[in-house]
Amino acid sequence: MTIPYPHIPPVIFSIGPFSVRWYGVMYAVGYTLGYRLARTRTAQAVAAIDVVTLDRFVAYLVIGMLVGARLVYATVYDRPQFARDPFEILRVWHGGLSFHGAVLGMTTATIVFARRHRLSTLRLLDLLALAGTPGLFFGRLGNFINGELFGRATSVPWAMIFPADPQQLPRHPSQLYEALAEGVVLSLILWALARRSLSRGWYWPGLLSGAFLIGYGLFRFLLEFTREPDAQLGLVLGPFSMGQLLSIGMPILGCALLLYTRSHQRLTEG
Repeated sequence: MTIPYPHIPPVIFSIGPFSVRWYGVMYAVGYTLGYRLARTRTAQAVAAIDVVTLDRFVAYLVIGMLVGARLVYATVYDRPQFARDPFEILRVWHGGLSFHGAVLGMTTATIVFARRHRLSTLRLLDLLALAGTPGLFFGRLGNFINGELFGRATSVPWAMIFPADPQQLPRHPSQLYEALAEGVVLSLILWALARRSLSRGWYWPGLLSGAFLIGYGLFRFLLEFTREPDAQLGLVLGPFSMGQLLSIGMPILGCALLLYTRSHQRLTEG
């Protein structure tokens, strides 16, 4: 028993060689929503920066995201392909981006931006965690519409047969699992944490970014058990995929960040 996969054409419309795709629209919606959410926080305790500075910060983030996501994908997920044709790394429109690389790239961009503008790196990272997480929902919806990054074969009653699957087996709609867990549940957790900590006076810089690392790492690690491993890699260490290996350190790093920043906050207050 399966649920029919909704065959949504990936291209919305075309004008000559120019095409508007649902995947790009989903990312644009996620970016717009994240930007609007960030603006609501620019004058608050999470990150007290003005709108002009926020716009500059976003430009750094876009560059950091693309560079980090592409480099990690090229070196971790498909090294032989990029070794044969190094210029392939510049052809971003061919696909191949790593979310873990995007996090690394945006973190690096945040550190550089904060130092240049004499701002708190941790507060900017908290703003990024808070405003950026809802965009994960739309990014995974884009994956679902494209019929890519589908799940492992299963017999659950909500399984789907994806057109791009060469085996045409009923599979987990793992893109939707990730959209709900990482884009909705994690976002609600972070916003509730921000609201309560700010209203009750126990927010400290690093709280939200540490919570993001823990939450995303746990969700991604668990949901990878339902996601089909990358065809060129398969399972890389026992039952674990590359996505799980990259995710397993995130909760550890998040806990370390929370402990360090909280202890530093107490020393400052003392």
